[in-house]
Amino acid sequence: MADEDAELVRRAKAGEYAAFEALVSKYERPIYTLARRIVGNVEDAEDVVQDSFASVVEHVRDFREESSFYTWISRIASNYALKLLRKRRGLPTVPLDERTAREDQDLPRPEFIAPWARDPREAGREPSVRVLLEEALGELDEKYRLAFVLRDLQGLSTAAAARALGISEGNLKVRLLRARLRLRERLTRVLGDPSARVAPPADHEESRHDHEVR
Repeated sequence: MADEDAELVRRAKAGEYAAFEALVSKYERPIYTLARRIVGNVEDAEDVVQDSFASVVEHVRDFREESSFYTWISRIASNYALKLLRKRRGLPTVPLDERTAREDQDLPRPEFIAPWARDPREAGREPSVRVLLEEALGELDEKYRLAFVLRDLQGLSTAAAARALGISEGNLKVRLLRARLRLRERLTRVLGDPSARVAPPADHEESRHDHEVR
């Protein structure tokens, strides 16, 4: 697969448009999926795809092939998607204020705790589970979704993901943890083994009881 991409890139660099079309055909859907995960809607995702491949046409000769073609174009698409968010939705380009940072520290308490009935890697290959993951991603608050997509799905380093979002590495880690916890619980409600369900932490009930007594 890598050799096939390398040959297509070589031909595209030489000006063969058919090779570029082959790369578009191969990666248009994955790049659309990535863009949709970041921007959250079809129209914006389609804009990102168009801008990304237009950039590839213009800069393919600058591709040094130190990484895979998909890695290269996914980074281009991620940058376009984040720029679009900043432009259309007012996504901050500077670190959040202390109040918002403190809110990020308030991690959610899991309510449904249970081991999965199947191996997560095996389950993750099923189309129905992939659809469930996409739905769960769509339910996340935007800032947590972006942290998860850039760090866990795109494989950016903590530092690179934090820079892309304009936040500190500490905030990125907290957002990522929050996203993972929410996604894990969402998936566990479907994939978890109900017979092995564990009760939520006792201090949650104790705190509620204390509050009621007062």
